[in-house]
Amino acid sequence: MFLRKSPWIIHYDATSCNGCDIEVVASLTPLYDLERFGIINMGNPKHADIFVVTGSVNPSSSAVVRNIYDQMPNPKVVVAVGICATSGGIFRECYNVLGGIDKVIPVDVYVPGCAARPESIIDGIVKALDILEQRSREFKKLRVESQRQEKKLRRYRLND
Repeated sequence: MFLRKSPWIIHYDATSCNGCDIEVVASLTPLYDLERFGIINMGNPKHADIFVVTGSVNPSSSAVVRNIYDQMPNPKVVVAVGICATSGGIFRECYNVLGGIDKVIPVDVYVPGCAARPESIIDGIVKALDILEQRSREFKKLRVESQRQEKKLRRYRLND
């Protein structure tokens, strides 16, 4: 499958301490080499397949997270990296923190840790690849079925 061989990720720091961000970048360096799976960090959500989010969500960043998610094409997968992205972390009791990323968008893979280790991030993204492949197959089936239904409707309209 094409998406499994060369998925593109987009990374967004919602409101973290940058510990998980550093580890996400470390996972892309030659030491851990996330790119060996064909994964490239992309700056444009319209080309990304996997959305990697670090940090908790506040009212300001929730709009940005939602906007990035909405711009991504289907099928897409969301990975929450770090304890702040999964639950709000140590900041969850703060007045300006809504909680984890799942308060704004659906999350498919949770990578725990404070800060999450590069090995854990790579494992989470590999799991996201499996989910992406499965969704891609389902999406393709739905598209084929939709095209069949459209052809049927056209035939019925022509016969009327």
